[in-house]
Amino acid sequence: MAEVKSENETGSGGKRREWLAFLFVTAVVVPLLTIAVVGGYGFVVWMLQVFVLGPPGHGG
Repeated sequence: MAEVKSENETGSGGKRREWLAFLFVTAVVVPLLTIAVVGGYGFVVWMLQVFVLGPPGHGG
């Protein structure tokens, strides 16, 4: 029968892979998502000003 390894028996390979995944997410994915969200919001505001709201001003 196949042996099932517990979490403690997986060795340092699993921990190393988990740390690399964590570092990849925090150093690459989150910054890219942040840039995409802020850029997307800026683009939406820009297009609203171009086609709907007009340029910002004093309102008078």
